[in-house]
Amino acid sequence: MTIFCSHCHRPLQAEMSCLPTRAKQAPRASRPFRSTKSASKARRDQINAELQALRSLLPISAQEKERLSYLHTMALVCLRLRGAQLFPPGLAPPMGPALGTELLSLLPGFLLVLSADSKLVYISENVAQVLGLSVVELLAQGDTVFDILDGQVGEDVHKKLLLAREEPGREVTFVSEMRTSKAFRLQHGGNRVMAICGRFVALCWPPSPSTTAFLALCTPIVQSPTDGETASQDDIFQSMHLLDMMFVDVTESVTYHLGYHREELVGQSWYSLLHPEDADLAAAQHRAVALGAGPGPAAGTAVLRMLHKDRAWTWLRVWARRDGGCITCTCRCLREEEAAHLRARQPRAAAVP
Repeated sequence: MTIFCSHCHRPLQAEMSCLPTRAKQAPRASRPFRSTKSASKARRDQINAELQALRSLLPISAQEKERLSYLHTMALVCLRLRGAQLFPPGLAPPMGPALGTELLSLLPGFLLVLSADSKLVYISENVAQVLGLSVVELLAQGDTVFDILDGQVGEDVHKKLLLAREEPGREVTFVSEMRTSKAFRLQHGGNRVMAICGRFVALCWPPSPSTTAFLALCTPIVQSPTDGETASQDDIFQSMHLLDMMFVDVTESVTYHLGYHREELVGQSWYSLLHPEDADLAAAQHRAVALGAGPGPAAGTAVLRMLHKDRAWTWLRVWARRDGGCITCTCRCLREEEAAHLRARQPRAAAVP
């Protein structure tokens, strides 16, 4: 049976155009809040105006403000807000109200402040000299310390920070690669290995997560004795030896690092001060330098323990080179965490006697 339309008396399956126009347009009435291009543009303009206002409040030069992207602007604003929460106007920050360029240039690294939940609160401006990235560029990596470190050590760093937070005032050190600029990676073949040494400090009593900050000094682990970029001469001493490693001379700074006076070491053997477990490694380095064997400068580099005058063991990174009939060693003292990091990456061939 054929059903006919009551309006035009035609079969329904043959003609649908007779439906009332109002019925066809009904679905449009169900979208009264549909967005328009003009409304979207108005929202974008409002957001841009707010970001411009925030940018104008940042305490940086007009030239720097012009170079800030919206991402960088928000990163800097968040950093300032976290800093203002930890160090309100009535409370002087731990580093003082401002650190001059001259004072920062005397540091062996840069300063870092973290909140209790590992968020970045402060990075000193001299970070660019160490990592090749400005504060703004470093913040673009993320807003926590884990965003600027090598991801493989995240769990270890988290444990160290948790330990320090549970015992305010206890110093902890961890070693990790930090992100650097592309130019730095091209020049040095990778990111920079840094030692981060710091402690949690309660800014008021009783301490709470909102009033506790991790204050740290980040220093680069020097890759060679000629790496004078951030290396401090206070960390090293030099010694001169005959080819059998008998001391011929040593700089006076050895007293500060090992406790001996120069006269006590001249005429002694290098091996008499070495840790027994490091004797084979030192002998391999000795032969490589004395015989001129080895693939390059790394053949003359080793991480060793030497006996301090107070009978404790001191970790040293030793660069050795042959100068005619003598061997010259440049030694830099290491923290235990630095030594462990470097030993783990020491070429296996260097340990073969």
